[in-house]
Amino acid sequence: MNDLEQNKPETEGQERHIQKNTNFARIEPYTHPAGGWGALLSVARNLKRQEVFAKGSITLMNINQPTGFDCPGCAWPEKKDTHVFNFCENGAKAVAFEATSKRVTPEFFAHHTVSWLAEQNDFYLEDLGRLTDPIRYDAATDKYIPISWDDAFKLIAQHLQALDHPDQAAFYTSGRASNEAAFLYQLFVRSYGTNNFPDCSNMCHETTSIGLKDSIGLGKGTVTLDDFDQADTVFSFGHNPGTNHPRMLGTLREVSRRGGNIIAINPIKERGLERFQDPQAAIEMMTNGSTPISRFYFQPKIGGDYALLLGMMKHLHEWDKQAILTGKTGVFDRQYIAENTVGFDEMLKEVDRTEWRDIYQYSGLSPENLESIAKMFCESERSIFCWGMGITQHRHGTANVHMLANLLLAKGQIGRPGAGLCPVRGHSNVQGDRTMGINELPSEKMLDDIDRVFNIKSPRKHGYGVVETIKAMYEGDVKVFIALGGNFAVATPDTPYTQEALKRCSLVVNIATKLNRSHLVCGKDALVLPCLGRTELDKQLKGNQAISVEDSMSNVHLSAGRNEPASKNLLSEPDIVARMAEATLPDSKIKWRWYVEDYDRIRDSIEEVFEEFKDFNGRAYQPGGFHLIHPANVKVWNTPAGKAQFLITPLTQVYNDQENQFSAQYTKSKVYTLMTIRSHDQYNTTLYGLDDRYRGVFGQRRVLFINQQDIEEAGFVADQWVDIESVFSDGVKRVVKSFRIVPYNIPPGSLAAYYPETNPLVALSSHDQYAKIPASKSVPVILHAGDAPEHFNLFTEVDPENAEKKVEI
Repeated sequence: MNDLEQNKPETEGQERHIQKNTNFARIEPYTHPAGGWGALLSVARNLKRQEVFAKGSITLMNINQPTGFDCPGCAWPEKKDTHVFNFCENGAKAVAFEATSKRVTPEFFAHHTVSWLAEQNDFYLEDLGRLTDPIRYDAATDKYIPISWDDAFKLIAQHLQALDHPDQAAFYTSGRASNEAAFLYQLFVRSYGTNNFPDCSNMCHETTSIGLKDSIGLGKGTVTLDDFDQADTVFSFGHNPGTNHPRMLGTLREVSRRGGNIIAINPIKERGLERFQDPQAAIEMMTNGSTPISRFYFQPKIGGDYALLLGMMKHLHEWDKQAILTGKTGVFDRQYIAENTVGFDEMLKEVDRTEWRDIYQYSGLSPENLESIAKMFCESERSIFCWGMGITQHRHGTANVHMLANLLLAKGQIGRPGAGLCPVRGHSNVQGDRTMGINELPSEKMLDDIDRVFNIKSPRKHGYGVVETIKAMYEGDVKVFIALGGNFAVATPDTPYTQEALKRCSLVVNIATKLNRSHLVCGKDALVLPCLGRTELDKQLKGNQAISVEDSMSNVHLSAGRNEPASKNLLSEPDIVARMAEATLPDSKIKWRWYVEDYDRIRDSIEEVFEEFKDFNGRAYQPGGFHLIHPANVKVWNTPAGKAQFLITPLTQVYNDQENQFSAQYTKSKVYTLMTIRSHDQYNTTLYGLDDRYRGVFGQRRVLFINQQDIEEAGFVADQWVDIESVFSDGVKRVVKSFRIVPYNIPPGSLAAYYPETNPLVALSSHDQYAKIPASKSVPVILHAGDAPEHFNLFTEVDPENAEKKVEI
């Protein structure tokens, strides 16, 4: 068997189907394709579990439809010709859990202390249902108690007005927030006087935003779905679409079926990148067939992507020189490079200085595999590069993004149909809220435009992102923390440190639809404010309202819920923001509540601030909305040089920095590199269940995926329990206990385990140099023999009526 054949994805096995029984924890190989009957059964189970089988089924008919609501899950775009069933398994889970019939009322909080709730697991908290009323933490009883909306806004205003300076407050945003809510939020906060905007993007694709802005002038991808119809090769770097963006599998399936090449480059074998059974393909479903996704699958070691990408460029450079010497056309598109870029020759000098032995060592790939990858790219006329957290969540994440851009620029494949950059973003409007001005590092032009439209004076001092906010709260420099969505206390790194930082605040406010762990990490004062979800009617003075979102390919469209609200006492996110602003800024000339009467008014003001949103309402109400043109696609490069920039970091600098982060005292120990990952029953920090079907994990989450060779060399055995300790040089002891060893197809020296359980291992100081994204995909760890957790075989699904009897796994 040759080297390429060894890297072909596994074909569908003939093993017997194992009936799923989630009453106990177990490890069983899952031999079926992604999607298919397993996905349909999962959707049905979740609708039933949330007691909305009929209602939820109807609700799903409106998801991702032109007159319906945008999926509250991922940001993958919709096709122009939408199907009646335009959703995936995990999108259906998100809808089922939002449309649930279960409620978390003030009566529930009257019977449960915050301390007791904090002892329960995250799945239990999520499964309790929808929040119905605003509540305030009462330290005397350790319980949440009801508070009126007016009193809640007065309390927020009192705390904000009492601060010595607006920079003592931080305003977090989740990617769930709509364009309208995000725009009002940034306007409120800048009118108040700070740019402290920690955002969920600071933990996922900020390296993409900064890296692409450096390279091509705008921190967004350049492709649309139409480009996938024309691409001859799609490269998938460091992401797992089968779990994180399942609708993407439909797009990849079409590429595969028309003969396009899909090359998967990921440390761990993921079922969604191997084969997919489309639930909407009748023949596949009836015959239990599937479509192969990746033609070839390569597994670099964790963190090896930069070496791999630089190695691809080195191959191209050598082949280009050989071609020119023999009188043939070179590999590089030199006319495109001359007309559109700067820094090419300087980049090649650094490539020449890089040794092959270092490239192979740090990538973890054989010379044959690396050459094969480079050759497939070299021969491709239309390549799309897709990537996720496996590229971004490293200390060298920005450098990774620079190299992705370098490769496509070198071949003239940015601005070419069927080719370009495709960062696969997570939350459904994480890109949109940044477009709307949620940015701790705002441009002078944007601030000038905001000031012109609203006659205010926005602060010019740059604010805090996530990492700086946590440190500032811990040190007492930020005293009020307000979160527009999200689960900040566990989504962030260095969990004990972060939660202590939150507890030191004078006020913590969470705006949310469901109870989560962040609501149980209270400051000296704390509020939880319940809001409408995507699936629900938003009734304001001028009638039912629609919000807008921007997907990961810069398409902007409206979203309008259809369900009756979970409670009559819910407010929309724009309404909550407007009322906070009105209470906090009584002298403001901005008509906050007037905007909320009719969201068209918010969009009219967005249009005045951002020129690319010209005729926002006119275009938004068209079916499918409109597309924001990427300047790079028309050869406009908004960089200081006025052209796209080739940027490169020396290979040894990247990996010396990686190795220098862990303590020298562990040099005699076997130090592994751990990446934190999601399970299939998970969206970000939201847990929909305890299974990870595609990886064969059922009824549990405390598992450690590890290569069989590493198990044997360490003297461990499968199913043994181990403790995981990270070994950073700051001297802080970080350990998570009782993880079950699961042999898995992952390179030696590389480990994987679920977050948020492993987030305590990630040091706050371990982050990308430029974007400050926590390096959650490259955590240096050692392993110790451990003990099994108590009640390991007890399934944690619990009836809230008997909640006090529940035991934590």
